[in-house]
Formats: sequence, C-alpha cells, structure tokens
Amino acid sequence: MTQSIRPSISIALCTYNGATHLSVQWQSLLEQALLPDEVVISDDQSTDGTIELITELAAKAPFTVRILENPARLGSNKNFERALSACTGDLIYICDQDDFWLPEKIATITQYMVENPDIQVAFCDAWVTDEHLKNNQGRMWDVVRFDSVAQERWQSGESMEVLLDGNRMMGCASVIRKSFLSHVVPIPTDLPGDYIYDGWIALVAAASNRIAYINKPLQLYRTHIQQQIGVRALEAQETVLVRKRFTRQRTQKLAPLQLKQAQLTKINQLLASRLPANAPGFSQLYRRLAHFTMRSSLPDNRLNRLAPVLGSLKQGNYQRYADASANWYAPYLAVLGDILE
Repeated sequence: MTQSIRPSISIALCTYNGATHLSVQWQSLLEQALLPDEVVISDDQSTDGTIELITELAAKAPFTVRILENPARLGSNKNFERALSACTGDLIYICDQDDFWLPEKIATITQYMVENPDIQVAFCDAWVTDEHLKNNQGRMWDVVRFDSVAQERWQSGESMEVLLDGNRMMGCASVIRKSFLSHVVPIPTDLPGDYIYDGWIALVAAASNRIAYINKPLQLYRTHIQQQIGVRALEAQETVLVRKRFTRQRTQKLAPLQLKQAQLTKINQLLASRLPANAPGFSQLYRRLAHFTMRSSLPDNRLNRLAPVLGSLKQGNYQRYADASANWYAPYLAVLGDILE
C-alpha cells in the first residue's frame, strides 16, 4: 500500500469498567503492522480506574489519542455512536475494550478497502477464546451460523437476506468509511428484536449493497462473565411438532409470524428514513416483508388461503425463509399449517 493512497485511520474504542483487560487490547493496537492515526476513546462513566488507565496509556502512544468522558451513562449503542461521530479518519475501526487484534488486522482490512472503494463497511472473523485469550473455541462465524451456505448466498447478492436472518457482523471486527457514517448515525433507539448498533450498521450497508466480509480471523474474541453483550449465537427456531400444529390455538400460531412482520416493518421504516427507496437491498426486504405480512394475516376461510399461500410457495419464499437448521420438509409443513390451521 503506497503512502499516496493510504487512507487516514481512526479507531473508535468504547470503554466501561474495562480496566481488567484494556491493557492487553491496547498492546495489540500498538503492535499493529499498520498503526492508526488516531484512537478516540469514549468512556461511559467507568468507576474502576479505567479513565486513569487510558490516560496513562494515551500519554505513551505513538498516535493521537482523544478521550471523551460521558457526563451521563449512554449505554453501549449510544456510546459507540459518540465515539464513531468523533472520529476524523477516512476509515473507522470499531474496537471493544477486552479483545486482542492480530498484528495484521488493520493492514489487511485497510488494503481490502483501498482495493474495493465501493465497499462502505467490511468485517472479518475472529477466534473465540476464554477469559485468558487461550483455549481456542473455534471461529466466531461458526457461532453466528455464517457458514459456507450463508456466504454463498451473500456472494450471490443476498447480503440483506442473510442479515435479516440474524446479524453476522460483530462491531468489534468491522470498519466503516467516514463518508458513510451519516447514513448510520444517529443509531435508532428502537431497533427491533436482537439488533444492536452493529446489526444496524450492517443492515444500512446491506440495503446500499456496500458491505463485504473478509474471510480471515484477524482478532481474538475474549469471552468472560463481565461482558455486556458476549457471544450472541443465533438461535434455531423452535420446532413445532406436527400433532401440535393442528391442536394449538390459531392465535398461538400467528403470534410469532405477527412479531416477525412487526420487526420487518420497523426495519423498513428505519432504513427508509436514511436511504432512498431505490436502494438495491430494499427489494429483498420488501419481498420478505410481503411474505410475512401474508402469513400473519391470512383469512379465516381456508379456501381463501390457498391462492396466497400456494403463490408464495411457487415463488420459493417458504424455502427461502425457512430456518437454516430446519428439515428439508419444514417449508412444506409451514404451507400445510398456513392453509389448514
């Protein structure tokens, strides 16, 4: 990477009572093959000596360090929003207080962003470890079910589809262009379901078709009991036994479909407030929303259900939106349930 095209690099580091592990994370930043130009630290009212520690670390850093102390607790989402907004670099790396970045992380991802100027957000994988950064427990993408099938769907242009199944991008493994930040912040306070700030960033980038993954584990992800979020594995959908499908109350059957429809509606509203209606990823969101709107509002008359259900089956929607862990026949059970229950 030549100096003439090297983008300026910021790291947005959020802290909250992180004194126990912060020094190790900081050391991994110092050991990067490509150092950042600045680190912006936003502290969310720590009471364990974190401020004193980062002040000491900042005094010896070979890059600019700015420390922001929140006058009141903001919580994780808004703390990251403050840190991101204060960064001035062309590329902004998001950093947790308790992980460990491998020396090649910034250089590898920065090179990718230089070579792919249309990509606005990118993320890598991580090795999941124990509290001491030992005992390799495998790759984070296995935990969140970002497997080869999901990656193939992503590469075929279905990044929005994959992310609507559940977020695959860890904020602490991601980078965002400063020029794209205006679409992301302010981070909504009413994100639906299990989405937090990183899931929101991923959805905005996917709606714009400007998000990519880098299939390398470039950091160690520490798991410990003090984590605010921790490893958020995607849960497989609950299996409903065939005999129960036709004995449960219809309201019980419709409840999860109505919840899904409401969550998709909210995501649509939030994204529509930030991006133009013709953003390329919206078509995938609209199709999914239409499918769950249909399923959650089928008429009581079973005969009148046939046309919309079979039409959606013909379009492949029941197969497309089946849980990845479901049996091959699960989409057809869902069809029978929608018609007969």
